[in-house]
Amino acid sequence: MKIGELAQATGTQVETIRYYEREGVLPLAERTEANYRVYDHSHVQRLAFIRHCRCLDMTLDEVRVLLKYKDSPQDNCGEVNHLLDAHIGHVTQRISELKVLQKELRALRSGCPVDQVAANCGILSGLDRAAQAHDHRPASRALTHLK
Repeated sequence: MKIGELAQATGTQVETIRYYEREGVLPLAERTEANYRVYDHSHVQRLAFIRHCRCLDMTLDEVRVLLKYKDSPQDNCGEVNHLLDAHIGHVTQRISELKVLQKELRALRSGCPVDQVAANCGILSGLDRAAQAHDHRPASRALTHLK
């Protein structure tokens, strides 16, 4: 199959397929005499695996590790277990961060319970106050400013 067919079969954009090839997680396809890429069922399976891992919010580096073990089925999968444990930890941390974000957004929303003119909007006022109070500079710049 050609790259467009692989894209359609897996619900993946052509540019994403090319990116995965450049990154080395998807093997380069054979080429025809006319220089078209030709993919087979193994590409479909591997791309589906990669896409599912990415849907689980795994980084490309994590996917690389998983693919290394998938390609070496005789190896001990201890590192896979550690990788997943670490990923679960990151997800748990992110959930905590998202709960804090949700609380902040709900507090903002409660600042403007009814539609009114924008000049009196509690949400906009709250965002403005928070923006003035928040230091948006990168940490290194913020620290040098304090010296």
